[in-house]
Amino acid sequence: MIKKLIPNIITLSNLACGTIAIMSAALGDLITAAVFVILGAIFDFFDGMTARLLHVQSPMGKELDSLSDVVTFGVAPGFIAFRILDDVTGGFFWWLPCIAILIPVFSSYRLAKFNIDERQTSSFIGLPTPANALIWLSLGAMHQLKMTSWMWSFCGWNAYDLMSVVLESPWFLTLLLLLLCVALVSELPLFSLKFHNLSWADNKVRFVFLIFSFVMILITGILAIPFVMILYIVLSIFFPPTKNISNHD
Repeated sequence: MIKKLIPNIITLSNLACGTIAIMSAALGDLITAAVFVILGAIFDFFDGMTARLLHVQSPMGKELDSLSDVVTFGVAPGFIAFRILDDVTGGFFWWLPCIAILIPVFSSYRLAKFNIDERQTSSFIGLPTPANALIWLSLGAMHQLKMTSWMWSFCGWNAYDLMSVVLESPWFLTLLLLLLCVALVSELPLFSLKFHNLSWADNKVRFVFLIFSFVMILITGILAIPFVMILYIVLSIFFPPTKNISNHD
């Protein structure tokens, strides 16, 4: 009996992290919000794996996982995006930050679609909700850290100029938000990071993506995450997955 509860406890830990992230974002602490979304993603990765290892997979676990994902990868990044847009508009265009409500709306639709889409077995169709959440938590953290001198001096003044334009432009952020929402429910095939073997021939796109991502994050930290996500989409477009065999969003 206890064994059956373990995966659900892990899933609920994901939901708890998402709730804390929402509370933190509501208070304006986007760094803490980002940390708890990442923690939620870790729990989300291990709940399904634990259920399979313990042979206790259940329909309830699947539904609970989706509900938790809506909170952590839908509502939480929506709050983060709202706080960013609210800050950069500075009281003008007061209605613009409200567009952030589209993130939980489209994320919920994407998760429901994923649950009934039998094509998504080893690859994804449409941007996974954790990938979208990663983009917004990284933008939120960079927005809050934009006045931290060591970050920009390490990255260089060109990076500062570029990211300042991105972080301080409500119109660019709005366009990005709309594009990502469309990507969530699009028919774009995207590779997953699940390895069925370690063969270079079968996994070269995954290996290239992981190596590049690791190097970029090691060099520039959280600044790299939006570009890593863009690379993920670009690689999927130029090297589309040939099979649809993933079971986790």
